[in-house]
Amino acid sequence: MLDISQRAIETIKRADIVICENPKHSLKLLNNLGIKKKLVSLHDYNENIVIQKISKELTTKNVVLISDAGSPLISDPGFKLINYCIKNNVKLTSIPGPTSIIPALQLSGMPLHKFSFLGFFPKSKKLIHEFMSQIVDSEITTIFFVSSHKLIICLDHLEKNLIERDISICKELTKINEKIFRGNTQKIVKEISKKKENLKGEFVFVIEGKKSKASNKVNIKDYEKEIIKLLTKFSLTDVVEIVHKLTKLNKNIVYKWVLNLKK
Repeated sequence: MLDISQRAIETIKRADIVICENPKHSLKLLNNLGIKKKLVSLHDYNENIVIQKISKELTTKNVVLISDAGSPLISDPGFKLINYCIKNNVKLTSIPGPTSIIPALQLSGMPLHKFSFLGFFPKSKKLIHEFMSQIVDSEITTIFFVSSHKLIICLDHLEKNLIERDISICKELTKINEKIFRGNTQKIVKEISKKKENLKGEFVFVIEGKKSKASNKVNIKDYEKEIIKLLTKFSLTDVVEIVHKLTKLNKNIVYKWVLNLKK
């Protein structure tokens, strides 16, 4: 509750209707803030029905969408509602609020200039296989959510597929029982299995990207003739992009070398 901003509190106070996922959870928040509002439950199975019921209110009243935790739409309901508002020219704004994605990245110690977010770890074997393929092949930091009942299954898959990759697991971020596990999969599995308490809660996984081995072996000097030929057919920018993709070398290094050859 303490993560909520003053601006968000003031916005809820001015609302005529508050849309939430679970009214029981949201009622606790509003009671703590001393706010009384009409609560409308919205989840994956009733979103279309709710939109129809409040379609008039969306244009005539102040309607606020909140999450049980984190930020609306980030692996939470509300996507259809937002798209309905966009298509029907309903004025929208977003009040910046808490989300576990950014704190997890910041605390991981991994590169975060570029990352991918994959949502929740899936249920079925087929989807898990596809999910793991994305992580194994990714050269950038990957982040995703794991619920407590899928934690062991997820760790098992990671241990089998990502032996040489570092992982950071954030448990119960910004709460009393916050805990961070860092290291390779084997180390984390041992540490997290020591106590039953470690297996409970909500988890944010941050996975190190695959290290490119090609960048350590490639010598750009070996490609001089090919680069000169490319420069006769393509622009400097295009050639730099082509060489960068083929060699996996730092783009700034490639640019300086290609520019020198062009001169």
